[in-house]
Amino acid sequence: SADLAGLPRLKFDWNQDFLHQDNYLDVLPADDERSVDSKMPLHWARLEFLTPVYCPMDSLVIGSRLDSEVNANACRLAFSGRLVERYDAKSDHGRLKSYTKKEKAGSVCRLGDPHRRLDDGKIVRYEVFGTDLFKKETNMTQFVGLLIETDRGDVGSIQSSFGTSGKFRVNFPGGTDIREGDSLYLRFKRYANDPKKAIHQDGTALPLARTGSRVDPPAKKKKNKAKNGNGKNNNAPSSSQASVVKNNNASSKSAPINNDRNINNGAAVGEIIKLKGDTLPNGKQTVAIVSGLFSMEDDIRQHKGRKVISVAKPEEEGVVDGSFGKMGKCKVLFEDGISAEAVGSRVKMPERET
Repeated sequence: SADLAGLPRLKFDWNQDFLHQDNYLDVLPADDERSVDSKMPLHWARLEFLTPVYCPMDSLVIGSRLDSEVNANACRLAFSGRLVERYDAKSDHGRLKSYTKKEKAGSVCRLGDPHRRLDDGKIVRYEVFGTDLFKKETNMTQFVGLLIETDRGDVGSIQSSFGTSGKFRVNFPGGTDIREGDSLYLRFKRYANDPKKAIHQDGTALPLARTGSRVDPPAKKKKNKAKNGNGKNNNAPSSSQASVVKNNNASSKSAPINNDRNINNGAAVGEIIKLKGDTLPNGKQTVAIVSGLFSMEDDIRQHKGRKVISVAKPEEEGVVDGSFGKMGKCKVLFEDGISAEAVGSRVKMPERET
């Protein structure tokens, strides 16, 4: 009998959730508090027969591998256990709460505003935008409120859709230092006998809110123009002077006009507004978007390759790589990468060596 075989007496609880396993588990997962037991864990098994079989409760059930080689020198026993509960496939199918674990992966396509977390001073984002998790035609209302996890262990929740291409907005109450291109995971379980195929999440909760202050870029200084009593610029040329300048330019078409705000060889100061590019193994990114070094009229292509140094400690050195948009912003390439803490800090472009 089952008692002689040394099998334990366990009560089957219909109200408990049971994880579906495709194979036996030799050991429990490392994160399971019961994994300290070196013995092979017990499994619940549902047996269905094509024809009724007389099986008294507490009987010892033994399964054999009938498809194995008859003359092979190997044990043909597949499993053994105690019969603890009667199961009818028609009436009890809806009672059995068997589920499988599911996981869908997306990625970060855009970061929200940077904030400095008050309790540890770390630069984090409370809002990020994700993609590649849902299809364009997906109704996002059914996913609002579901939990999203990162590789770093941060937990947030889906707030809404973002645009009409399947992108979505995620809020992290505790903040996250995730970067563009990093993975976002939607982990849930689905019950086998649920006709609605609903998504269920449990075991993971949103962390407590950790407030922070927004990292605003430094305010740009406005140039004060000297004015006379009539409100006109004292340095404005007279009509006769203007005509002279015009005639000089017209007669000397071969001499190009310098529109680079005298920075062809001079120094300039700008500000890092965001990071882009690939993420290096050291956690830094390769491209910074900088404003303030050039104006809309400057031809940034003429300054490609010029050295740019971040003022934030430790100093990191890069080079101008090209323009970004049409507002005088530029891309600065950092081969060794630049850290997220540099967002909002100043950079300087030294004088060009002659």
